Amino acid sequence: MESKPNIQDVANLANVSIATVSRVINNQGGVRKVTEERILKAIEELGYIRSAAARTMKLKETNTIGVIVPDIKNPFFPLVMAGIEQKAREKEYFTILSSTNESPKIEEEIVKNFIERGVDGVIITTANENGDHLKLLEEQGIPVVAVDRSIKKLEVDTVLVDNKKGAYQAVQQLILQGHEKISIICGPLNTTPGLERYLGYQQALADYKIDQDDRYVIQGDFGEQSGYQCTEKLFGLDEKPTAIFSSNNMMTIGCMKALEDLNWRLGSEVSFIGFDDVDIATFLNPKLSVVARPMNSIGEIAFLLLYERISLKGNLPKREYSLAPELKIRQSCRLVNQTF
Repeated sequence: MESKPNIQDVANLANVSIATVSRVINNQGGVRKVTEERILKAIEELGYIRSAAARTMKLKETNTIGVIVPDIKNPFFPLVMAGIEQKAREKEYFTILSSTNESPKIEEEIVKNFIERGVDGVIITTANENGDHLKLLEEQGIPVVAVDRSIKKLEVDTVLVDNKKGAYQAVQQLILQGHEKISIICGPLNTTPGLERYLGYQQALADYKIDQDDRYVIQGDFGEQSGYQCTEKLFGLDEKPTAIFSSNNMMTIGCMKALEDLNWRLGSEVSFIGFDDVDIATFLNPKLSVVARPMNSIGEIAFLLLYERISLKGNLPKREYSLAPELKIRQSCRLVNQTF
């Protein structure tokens, strides 16, 4: 079998030392332009690919970051990931994506694996905002950026959306359309988005002097099945809500399936607004009103914050970005008793 070209082969063909080749491939400067061009030509001619392992040993860097999400099936995270990868490619970084399925135990295993792999940094939407298990990263000097959920026990950069404002705007819209029997399908209240969206719901009711009816506050888990089950519970009430606010896109999908199965007519018998835009939002009839987040921008900002941490290697103040959501009114929320 023909052996792969190595750095010595490049040096021989370019008639320079290994050290000079190393300076060029690691962008260290100090090499004359004509010599650099000769080395680059030799690299191309030989098809030489520098060893990532050798670079890691020399620079103590892998140009790799880890990304940890709680549910890869949630359409929110692939779109955030697209933003991360776009900026990562610009900086010649690679990404490793892992999903925890909302399990803190799995998350801890992933963290340990990332440490073993020598990742330069981690972007995470944690399954456990307490953050004790993430101290392993801090101890190893690996910077962390939190997305969508805060980490209570670590001083890390965080990228969020104004969840409370988004939920408030959604419920306010329903109130202005004459609804008072407004239900919320909540996410877990021990998470940043779950709690803040519930607080936005509460605040809107309070500001418009509507008493909260606890029958209409249904606890979900951000999963599709829970959205379905929560909708079934609401349908079973003697006095059904006239409007539903769903706290995330996976529960929205479950809610839509339940409405169809129950023959509970969306937009006429019950109005609806969901948190996060989903692919089905504009394909359903009526089209879904949603609180949309700038998902791609979330990923881009998260990577750039992490990149600064990796590059500067110094003490930076803790930074927190809170991006504005956008309420998109379509056909699924209507005036009380308004029909098609």
